[in-house]
Amino acid sequence: MKVMLVFGTRPEVIKLAPVVAEAQRRSDMQLTICSTGQHREMLHQAMGVFGIQPDIDLAVIHANQTLSSLTARLMEALGTAMRQSAPDAVLVQGDTTTAFVAALSAFYLHIPVGHVEAGLRTGDLASPFPEELNRVLIARMARWHFAPTGAAVSSLRAEGVDASHIHLTGNTVVDAIGVIRQRWGQSGGNDAVRLAESFFPGRELVLVTAHRRENQGPAMHQICVAIRTLCEQHPELGFVFPVHLSPAVRTVVNEELSGNITNLLLIDPVDFETNLYLQSRSRLIITDSGGIQEEAPSFAVPTVVMRDHTERMEGVANGFSILAGTNTETIIRAANALLADATVKERLSSKVNPYGDGLAAKRIFDVLQGLPLKALSP
Repeated sequence: MKVMLVFGTRPEVIKLAPVVAEAQRRSDMQLTICSTGQHREMLHQAMGVFGIQPDIDLAVIHANQTLSSLTARLMEALGTAMRQSAPDAVLVQGDTTTAFVAALSAFYLHIPVGHVEAGLRTGDLASPFPEELNRVLIARMARWHFAPTGAAVSSLRAEGVDASHIHLTGNTVVDAIGVIRQRWGQSGGNDAVRLAESFFPGRELVLVTAHRRENQGPAMHQICVAIRTLCEQHPELGFVFPVHLSPAVRTVVNEELSGNITNLLLIDPVDFETNLYLQSRSRLIITDSGGIQEEAPSFAVPTVVMRDHTERMEGVANGFSILAGTNTETIIRAANALLADATVKERLSSKVNPYGDGLAAKRIFDVLQGLPLKALSP
């Protein structure tokens, strides 16, 4: 079976890396890896972590690109790549513009599409934007819906997707975390571990990330005020904030937070492995990232989610996260509630990870090859 796997951003690489590895283990799978280059620097960083080399690199990124111009370039480039490769199936992940356009290009060429991480929904097309629309549209085109959770399965069924086309696999990010964690036990550690250990030695950490398009502007100012206040309230903690490369984020963060905050470290974005190790060492995570909401339960670290909606309510329902919005006071209140709870990590450690068991990639290829699936525990 000839399969083309398409990605363009760092989160896609992370979540598709186990899929690449599983395909390469199966002798009857012929895999073509296509990178669109939607995000250049952070994309290459993630590929380096997992040792992935694309067979096709479309390099579509332009400075100050708009969604419409990016979409147009992707349509032309991906259509050409698919016609030349002639795969039996195309796999896309998540909700990026790359994933949507790859699915549409395959649909136009009558190539069946497999959607990894299918069925996530907020019900609000403006939040997250444009990701919610992307994943709804991909669902209308996909042949195989690889749902990470039972809630995702229910969302797809509610939209009328044929139940025989929906497959509960777990989230591939849990597979990826398992691969990375194995490296940490090796003698002497590695660069990612050593770098993370150098931040505020001897202190407990709070990891902060913020980048979402809908949080750029006034919401980012609110977020920064909340972080400044929490730093002042908790001088015993070290706050580590890898600042996204987007000028809309960096300008506000530098304006609001650069200065004499002795327990706040503003750094450039770190690679996936370093980010994971920081999560594992953290007492609390404050973020608007979708991926981190799925990653933190693997380390039993509570998370404050700075968004008005999340398509990952499993974490909220199971006590792994609090949906706080972007208001300064609600962020501070949620963070302080979790910091004041001395038993929270112990409780979370006893719970089943709501996002999977590390066998998602295997299930995906078992489906493609018509093999029986190992059931995913609830």
